[in-house]
Amino acid sequence: MAAISGGKTYHHGDLRNALICAAVDLATVGGPERVVLREAARRVGVSPTAAYRHFDGRGELLRTVKVHAQQLLAEAMERAAGREPGADDPALAAERRLVALCRGYVGFAVDQPGLYRSAFCVPRPTEPEEPVSGRQAAEPELRAFTLLREALEALARAGGPLPGVRPAAGAAAWSAVHGLSLLLLDGPLRRLPVQRRNDVVESTLAMVVSGTRVL
Repeated sequence: MAAISGGKTYHHGDLRNALICAAVDLATVGGPERVVLREAARRVGVSPTAAYRHFDGRGELLRTVKVHAQQLLAEAMERAAGREPGADDPALAAERRLVALCRGYVGFAVDQPGLYRSAFCVPRPTEPEEPVSGRQAAEPELRAFTLLREALEALARAGGPLPGVRPAAGAAAWSAVHGLSLLLLDGPLRRLPVQRRNDVVESTLAMVVSGTRVL
């Protein structure tokens, strides 16, 4: 999605998409707190009234940005996995993919903190004074979690005659990389020098892989 920036104004075409692009720009710079419908409208050069024809209010716009940020997170994970060299051993290849997906997850959080926070924000419900259009739809399953779960299942299949991965395994792996990401963004680990931070990331990912052998 190409965002509108650099002082450009909206003239014609898909106003809803233009507003989403502007909102994603806002989230990239300042996280979910910066996503405001009036500001998105100002950025594309239309009135707030025009913007309200496409979104019930800030809550709906932020939900849309949230889903978009989740998609970008999954894409970053898949790119990281795509860069990982394969292996003749199926178990090793599956293990490398799992690690690469986790590394891509943490890397996205560090490189795109505004979008990462937006991906997991909790938008406020539509306020009473805002009209309810019925456009709100259920959010899709978080693709990032699906990728981790599928990688764990592939590792289990490649590792031997296992009955399958326990349902909690995916949540455990997700908790590890998500918790680490938050510590790197907002916790004491944010002060670590780059090399030390990388060491912590790799140690955590090694624990995720080793944990699959006992779950």
